[in-house]
Amino acid sequence: MNTLKFDISGMTCGGCTGSVQRTLKKIDGVSHAEVTLHPGVATVVTDPARVSPAQIELAITSLGYPVKARPADQGQ
Repeated sequence: MNTLKFDISGMTCGGCTGSVQRTLKKIDGVSHAEVTLHPGVATVVTDPARVSPAQIELAITSLGYPVKARPADQGQ
């Protein structure tokens, strides 16, 4: 399992974070997802054999939020 972090822009309320979190939890290969509003960060635990960081980014951008994966050395 890998823990990945993504910086998300444009979220303005708890509804935004809830929407992103629900979407991430539906992705095959995601075992845990937590999204915080301040700062806008998604922490996602994944099975790297089943889901890629690019797939997670695509799911978030499809909701209308700009997203950027944190480099591995900045993930904590």
